[in-house]
Amino acid sequence: MGIFHDLIFDYTLRTIALGSAILGLVSGALGTFAVLRKQSLVGDAISHAALPGICLAYLFTGSKSPLALFIGAALAGWLGAVLVMKITGSVRVKYDAALGMELSVFFGLGLMLLTWMRRHPDASQAGLDRYLFGQAAGLLAGDVLMMSLIGAASLFVVFLFWKEFKMMSFDPAFAASAGFPVKHLDVLLATLIIIAVVIGLQTVGVVLMSAMIIAPAAAARQWTNRMCVMVFLAGGFGAASGFLGALISNSAARVPTGPAIILCASAFVFFSLMIAPGRGILWVRLADWRRRRILQMESVLLNLFSLAQQHGDQQHSHKISVLLAMGERLPALKFTLRELEKRGLAQKDVSGEWSLTAAGIAEAQQLYDSEFGLNHEHSTD
Repeated sequence: MGIFHDLIFDYTLRTIALGSAILGLVSGALGTFAVLRKQSLVGDAISHAALPGICLAYLFTGSKSPLALFIGAALAGWLGAVLVMKITGSVRVKYDAALGMELSVFFGLGLMLLTWMRRHPDASQAGLDRYLFGQAAGLLAGDVLMMSLIGAASLFVVFLFWKEFKMMSFDPAFAASAGFPVKHLDVLLATLIIIAVVIGLQTVGVVLMSAMIIAPAAAARQWTNRMCVMVFLAGGFGAASGFLGALISNSAARVPTGPAIILCASAFVFFSLMIAPGRGILWVRLADWRRRRILQMESVLLNLFSLAQQHGDQQHSHKISVLLAMGERLPALKFTLRELEKRGLAQKDVSGEWSLTAAGIAEAQQLYDSEFGLNHEHSTD
């Protein structure tokens, strides 16, 4: 109840939580396209490229206004993205190598400018280094409003170009053959991702912002194969990560908001990797166990059926030792026989021997026909 009270009446917590949720929503939804296009390093490169833009924006304007710094960061990030496209389009350099070079060069330039400004006698530039790791406590209502407007505009552009972005994400060659302006759309999509990165720099920082682009989308990918559902899930995971990270940072002493948000996003990824239906590790292990159990039951049914045929009595009972001699393992065999008994396919007599029921004989006959009858037909053909 205290947390809900603070969310309503505490201006700082309310502003940070809302701003972090908006950041997660926008970056998660737009990060879906980067993940699907196997360009996950784009967010990292753009966020690091934004640092010199922030420094240069301050040097030229002399202002630490968030709008001025965001514009500088966006221009620097956009320049870096365009340079990567030009390099990969004109030189035999792979995309990830070009991104790595851009990341190092721009980030090195940004650190150099930041160090030079620290040594400058004018102390008005103090606080710019918070963009390295983020400082969500510095968010104001005006900053949140600006993030909301810019984020809403970005998502609206995604809605307008949904068909084009979807086609580019899965088959850019077909999109080009269909007459879509792939290069221009590529620049537009990169610009949207740049916007998502830039609005999160004050909250999460240059170093950690790439995780906000990748983590929610990576978590959402585990739950669905439909792109529209993935975008909504990624936005939801991102918003929840931002909101929970802000609450954790407010509740625990000396826990920075940016890292708390990233840890929450990482928790969503871990949770999705473990239990997501069809893809999760536990789900796959459970499916494998079920398949092995079915194969084990079919094996025991066929063994009992084959032994009964040899005696000329389909309900002839056999000791467990006979089944063990046919290659079955004792713990698995006992479990399988109990399971067959529950399903009414096998029965145990007073002497402890096992035989098939009428239903078990019918089931075993079908398995026998599918396994051996079909092979016999192929061999006679």
